[in-house]
Amino acid sequence: MFVYCDNAATTPICKPALDAMLPWLETGYGNASGFYKKAREAKKALEGARRTAASCLGVAPEALYFTSGGTESDNWALKGACEAGGHIAVSAVEHHAVLHTAQYLKKRGHPLSVVPVDGDGLIHAETLVKALRPDTAIVSVIYANNEIGTVQPVAGLARAVKEYSKKILFHTDAIQAAGHIPLDISKDIDMLSLSAHKFGGPKGVGALYIKADVKLPPLLHGGGHERGKRSTTENVAGAAGLAAALDYMCQNRDNFARRTASLRDKLVEGILSAVPYSSLTGSREYRLPGNASFVFAAVEGESLVLQLDLMGVAASSGSACSSAALDPSHVLLAIGLPHEKAHGSLRLTVGHENTEEEIDYVIQSVKTAVERCRNMSPLWDAKKGEPLHVH
Repeated sequence: MFVYCDNAATTPICKPALDAMLPWLETGYGNASGFYKKAREAKKALEGARRTAASCLGVAPEALYFTSGGTESDNWALKGACEAGGHIAVSAVEHHAVLHTAQYLKKRGHPLSVVPVDGDGLIHAETLVKALRPDTAIVSVIYANNEIGTVQPVAGLARAVKEYSKKILFHTDAIQAAGHIPLDISKDIDMLSLSAHKFGGPKGVGALYIKADVKLPPLLHGGGHERGKRSTTENVAGAAGLAAALDYMCQNRDNFARRTASLRDKLVEGILSAVPYSSLTGSREYRLPGNASFVFAAVEGESLVLQLDLMGVAASSGSACSSAALDPSHVLLAIGLPHEKAHGSLRLTVGHENTEEEIDYVIQSVKTAVERCRNMSPLWDAKKGEPLHVH
């Protein structure tokens, strides 16, 4: 059996998105900036996709700009806001697309504050406001965390920032949230990033919402595409796929969320019951419908993921397995987990396509995989069935 439980990394493309893209990949290949018929048809499709996506988000079409994905959108928001200088405030649990951009800007003279979170990964308004300064240019808070699934009270946080100063721009990375939960794009939110492949669309296309009164400079310069904001030949097929996928998810969101949350809860309870010395990470109450993230004592997350792969379960670890030092996730450290515990992380993210039978298989597979990893671990006391040095 193969079970896909890594929807937070990417989702399979949905049929409405594929159907919407094919005409613009096959015969509708005209350059949307041209003047001949085929180009005009492509332009019409591009603007139709913009209207559809904007309608799903509840924003004006002219406020939505297509990008190459979430990372570009995040970079554009932060770098554009700081072009004239200023202090930056971001949460400690941001995706690297925001966190690394902020650190890049810090090296170029922009003061940076990283705002702490509580044990569930939640940011509190009073903590955020304490980090603000008279010269703060932008605040960026992730809408829903990609590792632990915690959903932030973004509208309230944005309101608190604007009460401190209306001059501060508020950006939210909604890449994990869009299409899966309702987005409250209040008047206090100035910019919002999303990426199509996180909700059933194609890879390589995303969008940045920029409120009408925000004067954000272009990230890319050239031929003046996207109303002079983002110069590059428009990805018509990608935009069509993004819009179709977002529309499909939003139309079915409540039903999908109920089903996905039910599968998630079954997964969470099953693993916590079956595996001793396991813990759920993130908020139980304020959580994405499909996210189930854990830490296991005396287990390395990378080894666990490889064991699950051998059993046909696609999952991921919060640990930075591409790092030479194998540092644990910054998110898990931010919520207060010690290094040794943060190394044993596992993220399982289910979708509405998963079945009850698959969830049962994953629970048993995780139990088996953890047992195998612990039997090889110098940190596990096999005779007592517990981690070493437990008091």
